[in-house]
Amino acid sequence: MSERVILTYGTFDLFHIGHVRLLERARALGDRLVVGLSTDEFNEAKGKKATYSYQDREEILRSVRFVSDVFPERTWEQKVQDIQRIAADVFVMGDDWAGKFDDLSQYCDVVYLSRTPDISSSIVRNSLRIAAA
Repeated sequence: MSERVILTYGTFDLFHIGHVRLLERARALGDRLVVGLSTDEFNEAKGKKATYSYQDREEILRSVRFVSDVFPERTWEQKVQDIQRIAADVFVMGDDWAGKFDDLSQYCDVVYLSRTPDISSSIVRNSLRIAAA
């Protein structure tokens, strides 16, 4: 029996419990979890600026026991090629993206997992700003 490969994407900045829970639940859907990690350049194109560099975020993700591999996400358009390249069985995203990637269901299963309430990198970032003020 071949292994079931799960694929997800994200910036994973200011790594927090919501990230841990999402990765754990994604990994529970299969045998391997592969993460497409947004590069600093791609984040900039999306109008985002990560607190930590790509290299630091990659090192953090690689240290998580649920994560089997990490590769750079450079564009929105690369997802189909990534699914085919790693032979992904399931594409997973947080439910804040619900419906946005349904077109990928022609290549693999698409699952949207609920987010952990009351936590996000934006919430952490804002809390740090308030505490520093």
